[in-house]
Amino acid sequence: MSAASALLLACPACHRMNRVPAARQHDAPTCGQCHQPLFAGRPFDLDEQGFDAHAARSDVPLLVDFWAPWCGPCRAMAPAYAQAAGVLEPEVRLAKVNTEDVGSLAARFRIQGIPTMILFLHGRELARQSGAMPAQAIVQWVRQHLPLSPA
Repeated sequence: MSAASALLLACPACHRMNRVPAARQHDAPTCGQCHQPLFAGRPFDLDEQGFDAHAARSDVPLLVDFWAPWCGPCRAMAPAYAQAAGVLEPEVRLAKVNTEDVGSLAARFRIQGIPTMILFLHGRELARQSGAMPAQAIVQWVRQHLPLSPA
């Protein structure tokens, strides 16, 4: 397997890096360390410890929802965000950062209002959107900001 035909993916459960053949990305791959699914079709919680593995080292774009439990619009958007994960995975991974528990990440990315979604690829911020959105709008917004795949 050549490096070009493999993807590096961080496990949402243990944050270990996994090399997955690109052609097998849709075949429900599991983590080589903890054997949990690499894609579950739902958002996962992300802390500071695992953030860089997913946002900077993974080859799959990462959409992060910065939210807080006391935020009404955040709670209202949660089902739509979960629905969007079912549509976007495995092309895009979706995670949630609780700004109350992981304030350092909120400060690092200068989150001024919640909910705020940021789309990352290889450590670079591709796009940012604040405010609650329905599932279809989340999917459309993400797809319009993804880089074009090489031919």
